[in-house]
Amino acid sequence: MSIASLKLIALFFIFSSIIFESVSQNKITTYVIAHRGAWKNTNAPENSIAALQHAIRLGCYGSEFDVHMSADSVPFVLHDHSIQGIHIEKTHAAELIKIKLANGESLPTLEEYLLAGKSQNKTRLILEIKSSSISKERSLALTKICIDMVNKTGVADLTDYIAFDFDVCLQVKKLAPYAHVQYLNGDKTPEQLATSGLNGFDYHFSVLKRNQAWLSDAHTLNLTTNTWTVNDEETMRWLVAQNIQMITTNEPEKLIELLTK
Repeated sequence: MSIASLKLIALFFIFSSIIFESVSQNKITTYVIAHRGAWKNTNAPENSIAALQHAIRLGCYGSEFDVHMSADSVPFVLHDHSIQGIHIEKTHAAELIKIKLANGESLPTLEEYLLAGKSQNKTRLILEIKSSSISKERSLALTKICIDMVNKTGVADLTDYIAFDFDVCLQVKKLAPYAHVQYLNGDKTPEQLATSGLNGFDYHFSVLKRNQAWLSDAHTLNLTTNTWTVNDEETMRWLVAQNIQMITTNEPEKLIELLTK
């Protein structure tokens, strides 16, 4: 047997031992999701395109953002139902686009936001479909509009979906079967999510502390695990020790530093 062959065999055993050690320790890499973008330590407004760009520059795995629908069915990126005393769902797009954020940006439409995220391919766009304050029908209508806009702008491969409304999550899977969808509300077990065809959960960390078996159950069922909104180091460390796959935080810089120590 040649020296080269012996070297290849030796490398094979070294590589195999590394794989075995990793599997035996059941290690899972935890990824950082910037909640409403990276805004807290950058002075960018929440859910602004600037906050998204900061999250991208930080190298976050994902940047979460929220979507509402105007009175004339145009999707806008904003967390609350209202801004500056103006109710999104009761106002037409022509008026909403006049609104300025604290940094001078216009209130972004979903199309503008997605196009800004399209300029890169490393940070995922975590699209939360907000529940309508008016009706379930509007929530479901917004779901289709969001999926259509994601497809129109060419970012389907870069976009994941989350929602508090279970019916909205099911509607996403119906309209976009290959989309990655996580449920937010915290009232479904991993078994129920797997049976429904959803990809995983994104639950508040208090839910996971009350139901500590759910993380291991989710891993067994090949569901993805995410949690919100974790800003203190103690809870971050606990979740990482529990093999959480993603942590959504207003402090992405802190979590990145913790994970790279």
